[in-house]
Amino acid sequence: MTADILTELNLLDEHHRLEAKACRSGELGTSFFETVCAFSNEPKLGGGTIILGVSRDEDDPASDYEAHGVTSPDQIQLEIATGCANRFNVAVRPKITLEEYEGKSFIIVEIEERPAGEKPLYFAKQSLPRGAWRRIGSSDQRCTDDDMIVFYGNRSGESHDLILLPHASLDDLDPDEIEYYRTLRRRANSRAEELAWNDHDLLASLNAIRKNDQDIWTPTLTGLLLFGTRMAYRRELPMVRVDYIRVAGKAWVSDSEERFEKTVDMRGPLLPMVDRVLAAVMDDLPKGFELVEGQVQANTPTLPARALREAIVNALMHRSYREHQPTQVIRYSNRIEIRNAGFSLKNEDSLGETGSQLRNPTLAAVFHETNTAETKGSGIRTMRRLMKENGFSLPTFESNHRDSFFVSRFLLHHFLSESDLRWLSGIPSSLSDSQRIALIFLREQGAVDNQTLRQLTGSDVLTASAELRKLKDLNLLEQKGKSSATYYLPGPDLPERELPKSEAEHGTLDPSHGTLDPNHVTLAPSHVTLEPSHVTLEKELPAKILTAIRDLGKKPALKIRPVILQLCSFRPYTVAELSMIFGGRNPRALKNDHLKPMIRDRSLSYTYPDMEKHPKQAYRTTNS
Repeated sequence: MTADILTELNLLDEHHRLEAKACRSGELGTSFFETVCAFSNEPKLGGGTIILGVSRDEDDPASDYEAHGVTSPDQIQLEIATGCANRFNVAVRPKITLEEYEGKSFIIVEIEERPAGEKPLYFAKQSLPRGAWRRIGSSDQRCTDDDMIVFYGNRSGESHDLILLPHASLDDLDPDEIEYYRTLRRRANSRAEELAWNDHDLLASLNAIRKNDQDIWTPTLTGLLLFGTRMAYRRELPMVRVDYIRVAGKAWVSDSEERFEKTVDMRGPLLPMVDRVLAAVMDDLPKGFELVEGQVQANTPTLPARALREAIVNALMHRSYREHQPTQVIRYSNRIEIRNAGFSLKNEDSLGETGSQLRNPTLAAVFHETNTAETKGSGIRTMRRLMKENGFSLPTFESNHRDSFFVSRFLLHHFLSESDLRWLSGIPSSLSDSQRIALIFLREQGAVDNQTLRQLTGSDVLTASAELRKLKDLNLLEQKGKSSATYYLPGPDLPERELPKSEAEHGTLDPSHGTLDPNHVTLAPSHVTLEPSHVTLEKELPAKILTAIRDLGKKPALKIRPVILQLCSFRPYTVAELSMIFGGRNPRALKNDHLKPMIRDRSLSYTYPDMEKHPKQAYRTTNS
């Protein structure tokens, strides 16, 4: 088993069902039991395996896992059995195997997934939800209130969309919006019995209004989201809106003076909001022109509106309304991103499968009954089918459990177009379809990872990993990050430009291909980035900021954050630059103690918000 697990680790890295622990000191540590808890809890995972005595160089993500073994294996086995029996709310009975391999001892621990009625497992000395853990990708994540929906459904209490809004009244519900609901419901089912009821009874049946402790009918969150007046939205739900943002280029703009080409803020009831957002996006899309041979009339290929509509519906229906932030639809030059608060309650590997986990079940029922949303659990599958049928690359989805957001991404051009094929012809290698897709996606987005390639091609973890490793071996990709954060950037032999049409047609390649000519290849950032010196950094800073830095003294911990805000409002800075500016302060401590908390409270933002581990990642002060 040890040899097989080592092979799997070096081929796939740690993944959702496999975890490696070094255990060099002979002590397990809390992280071991967090993984036990996560494997026990994660729905449809089937448990997982932990191997003790295996590790790799954390500073080199491309290094292989090494088998160094464990000391005191009998003591460790006893600690595992005792800890699993006593640390949790109920006893866990793992299967523990001791193996000898290459003269060293290894411990393999197999954890079974607990039955649904016995979840969540949690640490006995901690309360829910923080005491429970889930397995998200190859990482263990502490549970939140939203995760309790996965384990309990509505048994844990009423869903958040049923909360009463104490400062709202029935006057805050718009009769025109109620009539709009009736119109949609009539189209879906003209015989629906609730159509005959008066408005009050209709609202009560939809749980849009309920009685409060004083026996007064009061709007619920669902009621205001579906039927609220514009004034009520402004007063009660000021951040529940959709922002349509058009950005020049392929990346978020750092210049606060010229950040956006266009912004539209939309606020109001959710059912008509779907078509308002869709219209704003579709009206702004480029209209292509294509005359198919043998046809008299030209086609104008563009993204299928129904696929975009499904993504908008998903964002509004499944978002977390606990978070006070708008939903964003961001139009870049090459793609559209739809970003909403709240991670997916379904595991990312299950996206597109039938069935759904509903964060807002009352709200979702209305979306389904009015045919605003697809059949339960089929929205993502429908998006993929429509994009494929129309010749576009499949949409990709990112669910971030730690920072609680979800992103849908759509590329704007027909996949493997003539331009793509000309560019690919400049790569002197026989590539599989999956590898070609990976490179095209990387050209458009700047990076690619295993999960994205799986979504684009429908392949499994093993196949996607093999395809990416082959591209890395060909120097077309360069690996960055580690474990669950592994991703790939352009490698030194990946051409930056597409071949001219004449060269592509005659099969000729520029003789300089493969050299370090910047006109023909993309150099990975680690090859060309040179950090400025402390003196250079000081020279560019205004006197006011320099004075603030010097006034910090030897113990700047309490006063450093306001200075960071001043610095990062001047221009974005990397953690290495900030470390240098603050006199060589430990970069890891600076990042963990200050930068990450400032990201969480939104006083700072990333220059590469979609890729925290980006090698050029820098921090900027937000408008707030």
